[in-house]
Amino acid sequence: MKHIAWIVITFLLLAATTVFADDADLLIRRANRFFSPLPGAMPGSENDKPERIALGKQLYFEKRLSINDTQSCASCHRLEDGFAGVDNLHASPGARGEQGTRNSPTVLNAGWQDSQFWDGRAEDLVEQAKAPILNPIEMGMPDEQAVEEKIRSIAEYRDAFAEAFPGDEPAVTYQNIAEAIAAFERTLITPGRFDDFMNGEADALSEAEQRGLKTFIKVDCKECHYGVLLGGDAYEPLGRENPYENQTDPGMYALTRDESDRMVFKVAPLRNVALTAPYFHDGKIKTLDEAVRQMGKLQLDEDLDDQQVSDITSFLKALTDKNREQYIK
Repeated sequence: MKHIAWIVITFLLLAATTVFADDADLLIRRANRFFSPLPGAMPGSENDKPERIALGKQLYFEKRLSINDTQSCASCHRLEDGFAGVDNLHASPGARGEQGTRNSPTVLNAGWQDSQFWDGRAEDLVEQAKAPILNPIEMGMPDEQAVEEKIRSIAEYRDAFAEAFPGDEPAVTYQNIAEAIAAFERTLITPGRFDDFMNGEADALSEAEQRGLKTFIKVDCKECHYGVLLGGDAYEPLGRENPYENQTDPGMYALTRDESDRMVFKVAPLRNVALTAPYFHDGKIKTLDEAVRQMGKLQLDEDLDDQQVSDITSFLKALTDKNREQYIK
């Protein structure tokens, strides 16, 4: 009898495994209708030769790009020790200690976004790299010429720019500073287990993560969070169905003065979202669970239950860079 019981149990386990695998295969095909695995290269990287990337990396960590030599790109967009291109503050302090007004977005995978910044005011990584250096609250340099003169006065940079931009005279220009930083940022590609799943590895996501993916699709999070980054390509009013509590920052309206742009922000990309708390443009949402629950109510008028929130959160953690997964709490 024991032998028969073990045969029955084994049969049931194999059947369950087969059903799970079949369900996963269906889910993979469905997910590929809305999302895409990360490609191996970022748009615009065709001319990013090693010398330019190396220079860009040096500049990314260069505090002398700030007015008082205290602030670099990496100060707000940290990459070391598992940081996911953010500083995990609700808003970042600048070179003089003044507080910014918006949460610092991640630089990881950023080149796949439709535009840069919460209001989309920069077309690409090059234009984005130019802005913080001259921002009076952030890095505080007075103008492009002052930046060029400061970097040009450093012998190692004169040589590095000549190698990275051969034929340019002068090689140290504000444009080339931004071009080099962007070249480095285009190397910050972070595939996760979700990419393995999308590429056909059915066991790359756990049952809970697959439930979360199904729920993410079913409740229509995918309407705004789609594509390679699961976001970063669309602009939506925060509080489309129910108003967001903090109305202080009017979003794109501050740029356009078009009333239809009030409280409109770029849809945040969700890659590495488990490591980029706090959330939303104002950094007022402290946990991923809370962000998921609020998004359901604000954007979809859905009161997500605890199981739905837990499952979606589990799925979102599978969007983390495989090299940083150990830092998820």
